[in-house]
Amino acid sequence: MLTATKSIAACALALCATGVFSQNVPNEALKNVAQLSASGSVEVQQDLLSISLTTSRDGPDAAAVQTQLRQALDAALTQARQAASPGQMDVRTGNFSLYPRYGKDGKINGWQGSTELVLEGKDFPRITGTAGKIQTLSLGSVSFALSREQRARVEGEAQAQAIEQFKAKAGEVSRAFGFGGYALREVSINTNDQGPMPRPRAMAMSAKSEMADAPVPVEAGKSTVLVNISGSVQMLPLPARP
Repeated sequence: MLTATKSIAACALALCATGVFSQNVPNEALKNVAQLSASGSVEVQQDLLSISLTTSRDGPDAAAVQTQLRQALDAALTQARQAASPGQMDVRTGNFSLYPRYGKDGKINGWQGSTELVLEGKDFPRITGTAGKIQTLSLGSVSFALSREQRARVEGEAQAQAIEQFKAKAGEVSRAFGFGGYALREVSINTNDQGPMPRPRAMAMSAKSEMADAPVPVEAGKSTVLVNISGSVQMLPLPARP
């Protein structure tokens, strides 16, 4: 019985020592670690145009309002599809809503609805020319963005800048603290882009009424693609002198 007790105590002591050791290892590994961040940015012309065309109807009968909206949308779709081209001008329907209108007595006294058609792509003249010809819908909004191909290309450039800056900073910090180099521990990469906001709806609709069948005047801005890198490096000692 005494021998068994000693064995149990020895095992417990060994487990305790192992636990302390496992807790100390991570703390030892965290010595001489530097937390760093770097960024790279590239400004590029926006190459994707999106124009939203909308209309609204109201009346006492829900079915009649819905029919009017569908007719306006169908006419616009027929005209837009004639000029559609994959990637250059894609045509899709947007929001379609129908909801009751209430009077002061809280009862339904009519119906309101709206519909939307979106023209989007890289061929700006084709899109603006088509939007100017559609008469059953009014211009709702104009916005610009980066195409998937443009974004991928620019992200690669910005990321390369950020990586080189991170490496240079890691080397500088290590040398400044008297170390001979560094080893990469962990890295996090985040990408975002910043560009002009979409044009206000009221401005776009007033422009449409003045233009008649003329192409919608647009001018793309630029987006800045920003890549941020953050992480840590293990600073390494100078090599031992012979």
